[in-house]
Amino acid sequence: MHHIVPVILAGGSGTRLWPLSRALYPKQFLALGGTQTLLQQATLRLTALADAQVSVAPPLVVGNEEHRFMVLEQLREIGVVPSALLLEPTGRNTAPALTLAALASMEGPETADPILVVTPADQTVTNPAAFGVALHRAIEAAADGALVTLGIVPDRPETGFGYIHSEGDGAVRTVTAFVEKPDLATAQRYLADGGYAWNSGMFVLRASVWLQALEHFRPDIAAATRASWLARRTDASFVRPGKAEFAAIPSESIDYAVMERCPAHPESGLVVRMVALDAGWSDLGAWDAVWQVSDRDAQGNALHGDAMIEGSCNTLVHASSRLVSVVGVDNVVVVETADAVLVASRDRSQEVKQIVARLKSDGRSEGSLHRRVHRPWGWYDSIDAGSRFQVKRIMEKPGASLSLQMHHPQREPEHLHPSGPDAPPRQPRQAAARTDRGPVRQLPRRRRHREVRGHLWTLDRCRVERPGAVLPLPSQAARNSPPIFHCKEPQLDDPGHRRRRIHRQQFRPRLARW
Repeated sequence: MHHIVPVILAGGSGTRLWPLSRALYPKQFLALGGTQTLLQQATLRLTALADAQVSVAPPLVVGNEEHRFMVLEQLREIGVVPSALLLEPTGRNTAPALTLAALASMEGPETADPILVVTPADQTVTNPAAFGVALHRAIEAAADGALVTLGIVPDRPETGFGYIHSEGDGAVRTVTAFVEKPDLATAQRYLADGGYAWNSGMFVLRASVWLQALEHFRPDIAAATRASWLARRTDASFVRPGKAEFAAIPSESIDYAVMERCPAHPESGLVVRMVALDAGWSDLGAWDAVWQVSDRDAQGNALHGDAMIEGSCNTLVHASSRLVSVVGVDNVVVVETADAVLVASRDRSQEVKQIVARLKSDGRSEGSLHRRVHRPWGWYDSIDAGSRFQVKRIMEKPGASLSLQMHHPQREPEHLHPSGPDAPPRQPRQAAARTDRGPVRQLPRRRRHREVRGHLWTLDRCRVERPGAVLPLPSQAARNSPPIFHCKEPQLDDPGHRRRRIHRQQFRPRLARW
């Protein structure tokens, strides 16, 4: 029986599939085909490896602080609870990320030296059965102490991938060299040779073997990562390595730190094996790669969302929020979101990262944020904005509450009172100060507050009554106090929904008066 721990590398900058992918919502959280996101697909592929010879532990996910709630939410949707979410304070590439996972796995309750199955969260596989067969072969080789990588069987001369050269017969081959991304002529020679495979970035190895290899070739990374791990803080499933210690770790990839060095240093006693993988793999590194794995019509066109196409061929159209129509274009990528549109030649789609770099240098938010911004409590969509106003549509998850806000002294605008037959009657309140920008309320310094359904709430404490809770009836003296609003989640199919007003209680409440 082999015990494996899935390790999912869920970092990412979100530049290569802009505008659908953004820095704070990168491609691993997108559903580019079907209903499951790339993160969910990667997790389910690894949990499906369990059989009579292999037991699978809950996954370890390595990500960054900004994405932590999206990771947990997407795993919750597929019924997976990670053993830990390791949060990197800053990006340090894949070698430190794998080292954190190895250290965490060796402290697990079931085994002191598990086999780690390492995969990026932003890849896709169209043949899960073939993937499972290759992974079981890799697990057997890793159980004997080898460092195993998965090499993708090439079907074209690709200049965007690194290559692995291997020798030997059978399903498990010995790696002799890792080579950089080649030019076209070299890639054609690799394809004709038959001994080269694309580097997938997936690895299978024992935790102790990885730590041994890292300490042999890069003791600086090993020591700095251990120091950061010893300074970690744990908050439920979140594990935060020491921030200052982690910042001192050299940035390096798994390949550069260890894998490429092993064949050239046989005295280390470390052997790298490769298992060939022919399972419809793609790293979705550009919009052209998305077109290649998409379902296409007879003219080679791939459509996603509300899209129409006429007189075109080999074109990808991805519509997110409106109808997109394309006429008379070939080999083009058209991607539409609520706040940005990309039109690019398909063979130059990797250059979109230059647009992202310009957005960042210009200080524009479109490079990092969608118009719809996800938060732990739900999301908000900035549907309109002007020099003196901003209108947001807010979706709050059942049982959640909006984040507390705290500012230095500021003046908050009055909210427009709803009108119509279903609107609640106006409540008398003290006159508000007026400026050239309209009526405002003066918030005391550092007063915590939140916006809830069109009303400004200030809070004296961090805790809030649960949504939908009914407070006890106030005393007669308390009824003379200004009211607060306590709202249940509105039902969209109930046009008679009313806000319920509950007066402030005489004791100091968790929700303070206006």
